[in-house]
Amino acid sequence: MTRKPPIRVLIVDDSASVRQTLVGILDAAPDITVLGTAADPFIAARRIHEEVPDVIILDLEMPRMDGLTFLRKIMAQRPIPVIICSTLTDQGSRSLFEVLEAGAVDVLPKPRVDTRQFLMESSVRVCDAVRAAAGAKLRPSRPPLRAVEAKLTADAVLPPTTRIRSVAGTDPIVCIGASTGGTESLRDVLEVLPVDCPGLVIVQHMPEYFTAAFARRLDGLCAIAVKEAEDGDAVAPGRALIAPGGRHLLLQRSGNHYTVAVKDGPLVSRHRPSVDVLFRAAAQCAGANALGILMTGMGDDGANGLLEMRRAGALTVAQDEESCVVFGMPKEAIERGAAAKVLPLDRLPHEIIRFGLAPVLRQPA
Repeated sequence: MTRKPPIRVLIVDDSASVRQTLVGILDAAPDITVLGTAADPFIAARRIHEEVPDVIILDLEMPRMDGLTFLRKIMAQRPIPVIICSTLTDQGSRSLFEVLEAGAVDVLPKPRVDTRQFLMESSVRVCDAVRAAAGAKLRPSRPPLRAVEAKLTADAVLPPTTRIRSVAGTDPIVCIGASTGGTESLRDVLEVLPVDCPGLVIVQHMPEYFTAAFARRLDGLCAIAVKEAEDGDAVAPGRALIAPGGRHLLLQRSGNHYTVAVKDGPLVSRHRPSVDVLFRAAAQCAGANALGILMTGMGDDGANGLLEMRRAGALTVAQDEESCVVFGMPKEAIERGAAAKVLPLDRLPHEIIRFGLAPVLRQPA
């Protein structure tokens, strides 16, 4: 069997310490190699002219040319998968939406202090992001507007149960999970939903302090209301609640309606928030009154949870390979028999609307 060549990475960051740390992390992975490093975009441009990398890790704040300007030049001249590795202050998080719109594949946070230690503890996340980016389908740019841990299941946050509490007359609810490529894909879905669509609860793998700005951005673009979820928030028609970064999001029944619970807890499927946790909660308290959708992303978070939802009678959907930026999570769900339907991205809003118009209680499969 022919061994695949390693993923070649170019690191662009003005901090010598960050460059050194990332080189150590990536060169330790057997399937990744560092092609080179650059202290600013001008050096990086010369390096790319000599040899084109498979993935670029790019800082935003650099001398001579900022990372956003460099990213736009890359995508206009020779598109290459780019991962942004930058500090995530509130001001910085607003800039990060611009880089996602400009074509960046993923975002890795780094704190302003103890950056080296943080990156070493996030080594699995860094390598996974590079692997996902290397296989990602680059979307057209939009006009501007850890230490290794055991891979836990949803049991670590919410115990399994055989009691499914679907009740006729309960509000229809939509639960969505996404990861790499999901920020812009979610925008594509939410932007076209009408104000009378079913209530939505969303887990998008995203760093802490990033989700609030993400929700505000979507709220300004969409007809529906979008906000970062807070403990006890009601799920209501025409409203989308997004799990806060660094905390799990669960669904709870309140009469014929639903609220959410925001919980601390360990990483589940190496993520917090975890799609598996949300989907399990939906299976347990909503059953056949729920629609579960698993979108683009690397790994398998959400695949087991979507299967639990299907077994509880929920309608389940996976995004198709062609429209995914990274066909990881949906692929795992399809292979496990969790998805009753496989649909392209542009069909997902229609499926949500159709589900809301016909909230007929289905019997568990």
